Amino acid sequence: MRLSRRFAPVFAAVAFMMVLPYDAVPHTRVVHGKLPVPQPFGAECRTAVQGSHVTAYCHNPYPETDRVALHIECDRWWDIDTDTDVVDAGPAMTVRLAGRCWEEVRSAWVSHQR
Repeated sequence: MRLSRRFAPVFAAVAFMMVLPYDAVPHTRVVHGKLPVPQPFGAECRTAVQGSHVTAYCHNPYPETDRVALHIECDRWWDIDTDTDVVDAGPAMTVRLAGRCWEEVRSAWVSHQR
């Protein structure tokens, strides 16, 4: 009998939740009105690796300036990974980013900042 007295509040809470009307259950929030349209941003970059040299060309077709930087990860453990300085790619502007490793290149990518 002691077991049922200990769990009586739990049983009551479960029974209460089961008989709640459907409208009382929380739903996802519905936004009325227009959602803000995201503005296009970001330069399109093309990266080329030739041996130990990496070159990236970034063209920004949008009216907002994109700040781009080239990051190079070298394959050998003793070869130091490199990052270029941040370069401003203005509207309708193409910039060239370049860097290198001593030996092989493992990966290269371009980062973007507003």
